[in-house]
Amino acid sequence: MTDDVSATLEATLTAEVARMYQEVASNPDGDYHFYTGRQAAEMYGYQLEDLEAMPHGAVAAFAGVGCPIERARFQPGERVVDLGSGAGMDSLIAARAAGPTGRVVGIELNPKMIEVAAANREELGYTHVEFRSGRIEEPPVDDGFADVVISTGVINLSFRKGKVIQEAFRTLRPGGRAAIVDVVSARPLSQSIINDPKLWAS
Repeated sequence: MTDDVSATLEATLTAEVARMYQEVASNPDGDYHFYTGRQAAEMYGYQLEDLEAMPHGAVAAFAGVGCPIERARFQPGERVVDLGSGAGMDSLIAARAAGPTGRVVGIELNPKMIEVAAANREELGYTHVEFRSGRIEEPPVDDGFADVVISTGVINLSFRKGKVIQEAFRTLRPGGRAAIVDVVSARPLSQSIINDPKLWAS
């Protein structure tokens, strides 16, 4: 695959992913080909105590593929980066655990999701959380900022997965940790799947 073809495919993929999650943010109760909302969060093992503490809008627009929270083992005062923060549920759970002396930065591509996440943050009154516009391949976070990097169901949507992992480790301090939950394939994908942005975004 030439660089031009690769760049064109990546741009098409990114646009399709953004469109899909724009729809989830605008209509969280819609009918999608993947699990969303409270049903998904409970199925993936999120603690009921955490879900009850979150704004309805954060839980309703959840569209991850698993729960990184238990593996993250957040501690008071820690700094957390959430790659692909969506409507903010994981970021806000992290902020609840890290407390007011901690800091959480959510990175999100979709402007509507950032808008929803910011509203959810304001509902809780959390001042130690921010949501930044950016791509997980180039997260706008300083080197060594984070004690913990979390992510659920977004690395599989990237055309440059190796770059995402590299950047995740760049943002971690020495001795930091990552809790990543995602979709993987046990075998190489066919070119027809690779070339179909709708399948990438599923």
